[in-house]
Amino acid sequence: MSPTVSHSTPDQPAADPAGDWDAWRTERRRSLTSPTGNLALVETRWLPAGERPDAEAARAGQPDTVTVTTLQRADLVTGEPEHGLRFWDADSPAVRHFDRVEAFPYDPAWVLHATYTPVPGARRVSFEHLRDNGGTRDLVVPGDISLTVDGRDYTLSAFDDDGTLLLVFGDPTNGDTTYGAGRFLFVQRTEDDHRVLLDFNRAFVPPCGFSDQYNCPMPPRQNRFHLPVEAGEQRPVFRDGFPAQH
Repeated sequence: MSPTVSHSTPDQPAADPAGDWDAWRTERRRSLTSPTGNLALVETRWLPAGERPDAEAARAGQPDTVTVTTLQRADLVTGEPEHGLRFWDADSPAVRHFDRVEAFPYDPAWVLHATYTPVPGARRVSFEHLRDNGGTRDLVVPGDISLTVDGRDYTLSAFDDDGTLLLVFGDPTNGDTTYGAGRFLFVQRTEDDHRVLLDFNRAFVPPCGFSDQYNCPMPPRQNRFHLPVEAGEQRPVFRDGFPAQH
């Protein structure tokens, strides 16, 4: 379904938007199958409180295809830092069996312009995460994204992902033709600080759709569209009966 959208005059369109989308799809595949891509994550290991990770020691004795990195998060109860290790295998079963990510055909009607209103201060919004058993984690949402789609007004919350706005959204296609827990979309800034671009053709399956070792944020209520967003990635496809959820 293509949306009916109210927005201001768009920026100059790309010379070949469909070609740019094809290039994005190619780069997306390269990223997913890289030695530390989503498909390569085979273990996330959280350490006991107070213990610091040693990636070099953890790497000892592992196959040559394995990379070990460190990560950190806040404990849901205490707020104290938790440290962990991630193990990536360039020859993981998911990498070996990966075929493709299904996607809707490119649709220029799903390139939407929206108003962006910065919010002073470090406002934090609670996002439920897939593997937190209903718990929430507060993420910094630096502004509101407003647009009207199919006659309905939305004020979306995109959080700060290392300096880029990341929108976690849901729609009626989830669990039917697209990944069940929602999809992600990077919000594109424009030359106008108060306008952003939402190209839903570049909506993508979150990392947890490729490995159960991720803990992805889920769409809050305000980020759930009432109409099907039939654009962007749908679901990963694997060969030889390999399960999509592994």
